[in-house]
Amino acid sequence: MDRFVIEGGKKLKGEVTISGAKNSALPIIAAALLTDTPVILENIPDVVDVHTMVKLIKHHGAKVSFEKNTLTIHTPRIKNIEAPYDIVRKMRASYYVLGSLVGREKAARVSLPGGCAIGPRPIDLHIKGLKALGVEINIDEGYVNARAGHIAGDDINLLGAKGTSVGATINTMLAAVQASGRTRIISAACEPEVVDVANFLSILGADIQGAGSSVIVINGPRSLGGATYRIIPDRIEAGTFAVAAAITKGDVVIAGVLPQDMIAVLDKLEEIGAVIVREPDRVEVRGAQNLLSTAVYVAPFPGFPTDMQAQFMALLSVASGTSTVKETIFENRFMQAMELSRMGADIKIDGDTAVIRGVKRLSGASVMASDLRASACLVLAGLAARGKTVVRRIYHLDRGYDRFEKKLRFLGARIRRIKE
Repeated sequence: MDRFVIEGGKKLKGEVTISGAKNSALPIIAAALLTDTPVILENIPDVVDVHTMVKLIKHHGAKVSFEKNTLTIHTPRIKNIEAPYDIVRKMRASYYVLGSLVGREKAARVSLPGGCAIGPRPIDLHIKGLKALGVEINIDEGYVNARAGHIAGDDINLLGAKGTSVGATINTMLAAVQASGRTRIISAACEPEVVDVANFLSILGADIQGAGSSVIVINGPRSLGGATYRIIPDRIEAGTFAVAAAITKGDVVIAGVLPQDMIAVLDKLEEIGAVIVREPDRVEVRGAQNLLSTAVYVAPFPGFPTDMQAQFMALLSVASGTSTVKETIFENRFMQAMELSRMGADIKIDGDTAVIRGVKRLSGASVMASDLRASACLVLAGLAARGKTVVRRIYHLDRGYDRFEKKLRFLGARIRRIKE
């Protein structure tokens, strides 16, 4: 397994261009299975999760080429409705083929998903959405078996115990575009990635209204054709670089972004003392000499994103005073806290809340990543720490960040990848 070796204490300066959104790309690649006409997807990040999804849709019969962040997908027919465990276990987002296969073939057999070890993430809302469309579902030997003679629109409330569900909203949309009549998804997730998937489906020919609000209306079925579509920028990658600028007291222009998609992160950075300059497609982040403490409350969009919680914890570890981070979406998503403590951070975990007492400076140490965003958190901590930091298990990070260390080096970071 590869590792990063980081020499900390260097202020990041310069401009970085953000890649396409992984969390949009994965469901949109799965959505391409809905049509037998070629689809061209631009601005696709070259990350491990994308390659895993490509492998999966090839298994289902898609012909795929991937060159210079552009995917061409053509699925004349579905050859296999089973998404096997050996592929799905590597990435939770594999379950998006469930909605696409049900929409096109009225049948699917999909292994229960894997992914980051950040606590239980049940698929009950996904099943609820599909059942409301008339799909018969049973779970047997670790597989979700779905079958329907006919799917029909209905009113579907997808509010769960943890609030809205991005995955369930998207999977329900994917199936509903081929359901007869009208489907209303109530308590739909409002995340930009949901809007991106809806926009892609609309370009294919689907009739979808209300994406980005709590009620999405889909009129079907529709004949779906081909399209060329550009994925939105990755707001989580952009937020990660914004924190990198702040934690190193640097000055970084983050280009190719949609600032409106990252308002919660930018507002919180301003609150603790960073200087933020917003333009239509770029953001400049200038770190402050002394950062202030704050309270972070994770919530569905437009709230503070769970995928930025770990990175912000690294930043608050060197902010003056006592901060709190409350994680409301995933259990066990404070796994980075113990590794930050190895670097000198003062963090106490109390249930779903982390209490962080800022220290003057972190110290380099050998640390181990537990998941995708924890990996980024530890890299950011290493950039700000005194001395050398070694981050192991960075295969987690490779799942979701395109050329991460190269972009950091371009900004002046002293980071190198060591092959093991």
